[in-house]
Amino acid sequence: MPADNPLEGQAPGPAKKEEGVAVIDRACAILFAFRPDDRALTLAELAARTGLYKSTLLRLAGALIQHRLLLRLDDGRYQLGPATFALGALYQRSLNLGDILLPLMRELMEKSGESVSFYVRDNAVRVCLHRVDSNHVVRHHVREGDVLPLETGSGGRALLAFGGEPGESFDETRRTFYCMSIGERDRETSGVSMPVFGVHDALRGVLTLAGPSSRIDRAFVEAHLDALFDCAARATDALGGDSRALREARRAYAEHARS
Repeated sequence: MPADNPLEGQAPGPAKKEEGVAVIDRACAILFAFRPDDRALTLAELAARTGLYKSTLLRLAGALIQHRLLLRLDDGRYQLGPATFALGALYQRSLNLGDILLPLMRELMEKSGESVSFYVRDNAVRVCLHRVDSNHVVRHHVREGDVLPLETGSGGRALLAFGGEPGESFDETRRTFYCMSIGERDRETSGVSMPVFGVHDALRGVLTLAGPSSRIDRAFVEAHLDALFDCAARATDALGGDSRALREARRAYAEHARS
């Protein structure tokens, strides 16, 4: 009888584990090489975007095709397979907006010290869907479920802007990706708002950082706008949206602030 293998039944060693992780990383690199406007990519395009050798790409592509995560077209190009759609649909069905937003909103509140709200549009008004209050005794008082106007306040005007409302001020908001309001709806309160997007760049709502005008001024906005950009971009990513425009606006703002 052959001698027993002393390694049989033992867990894989560190080298094997690292090799397995590397394979997963490379397979994910192939899938994430596809951009929203891509229909199909050639092997050369995948190699350029992933940095992988074509021989490695062919081997991994075969495994991805077997699991329907990738398709090979008759002309030799590759496109994402139907299993990616099935996984996306499962994710969307299991998605709870509050589970995604509230941890990010709490983090933003802790960084800024002020209250954070998430507003959605309901025809001609906006509704506070989620809210994280600041720890200040004097604060901007809005509760979940409160209905507020669209025409005034940074939250309402941001919803209008990213809902396609025409006008120079709305164009500016769409360009910079944020809207600031200093004592507009209520002279005692001020805030700054930013959009959150979901699948197919659909507007899911706006995040608003707000508080008393005595604390929320232009200097406060300048000091905390980067944190708001980060929160909105991460929320957009988690909801299946494309945060690249938000992140580009964040970089543009940072460069402007330094100049």
